[in-house]
Amino acid sequence: MKLQKQFTLAWPVETVWSFFHKPPKVAACLPGAEYLGAGDGGDHLGRVSVKVGPFQVRFEGKAVVSYDDAARAIRLEGSGVDRKGGSRGKMTMDCALAQDGAATLVTIDAEVQLAGSIAQFGRTGLISEIAAVLIGDFVANTDAALNAERAAGAPTAAADKGALRGAPTPRRASPLARPISALAVLLALVKSWLAALLRRHTPAE
Repeated sequence: MKLQKQFTLAWPVETVWSFFHKPPKVAACLPGAEYLGAGDGGDHLGRVSVKVGPFQVRFEGKAVVSYDDAARAIRLEGSGVDRKGGSRGKMTMDCALAQDGAATLVTIDAEVQLAGSIAQFGRTGLISEIAAVLIGDFVANTDAALNAERAAGAPTAAADKGALRGAPTPRRASPLARPISALAVLLALVKSWLAALLRRHTPAE
């Protein structure tokens, strides 16, 4: 299953690029995600929880992230397993940043493979809708995180990576690490549908 998404962050590309070099902070901005620390060989350990009605999966796995500073591009290759339900997932994602006026345009091109009981939601297109909701939340959370960094006087990306190597592996869940809810997806879809309906029925000036 392929996912292609674009979104804009209201920050200069240099600021966003520096922030994206901080996996723990990026994960903290994504609802349902929990960063578990750095693994062997430079990979990153994490957990992602998704809840759709009574159905819930909790993927635990790892990801390898590589950065192309010249092109401002990121490649992520990750895999995870739901140890309770037996679902499995793999994802390869390419992320590119481009200056868009005073803001940053982020383009995501991903390939997702699902196996086990969660695969049924991939076939219905629900995974794509969940991704759309996640992006909206991620943009808002990233904006808040960047504002907090600016107010606090954030360390440089290099200093942050050095601190990460020397710090103990964090295990406490972020408040945003609760499962992604199907209700949130439904509400977002209704909101999007109403907005489109209003646009169609609003007379042009």
